[in-house]
Amino acid sequence: MNKIGVSSCLLNKICRYDGKKLNVDISSLLEDYEIIDFCPELLGGLSCPRLPCEIINGDGYDVLNNKAQVINSNNEDLSYYFIKGAQLSLDILKKQNIDKVILKSNSPSCGNNYIYSGNFNNEIKKGIGVCAAYLKNNGIKVLSEKDFNL
Repeated sequence: MNKIGVSSCLLNKICRYDGKKLNVDISSLLEDYEIIDFCPELLGGLSCPRLPCEIINGDGYDVLNNKAQVINSNNEDLSYYFIKGAQLSLDILKKQNIDKVILKSNSPSCGNNYIYSGNFNNEIKKGIGVCAAYLKNNGIKVLSEKDFNL
């Protein structure tokens, strides 16, 4: 059976910044896969719940290149935790021989095509999250739940 990595929040697990469930579980769409779930933000050492975070001055690629930061709503730079979470996520995926993941859209960690604007105003912009960028840089195919029209 093929394995696939999935953001824990997409399996209705409590790991979101606000401590709430998404009430989404995509596991029924992945019956042909062994699902390995992970949350980059928790792996990186952030708590649940936590203040919302957004990327300013760029996207996940820019964070990885020290050209942008992930800040919380108190303007604290938490980039270190997002990068650490991305690295630990890749470690898990490599150990499990996983080369494809489904990540949560718009997230500063997991967003694949869009992320929140960095203004904490609920707007999104074109861009990629830190973990999604790191995984792509390391040969992992990244999809979002929107690729399944949920």
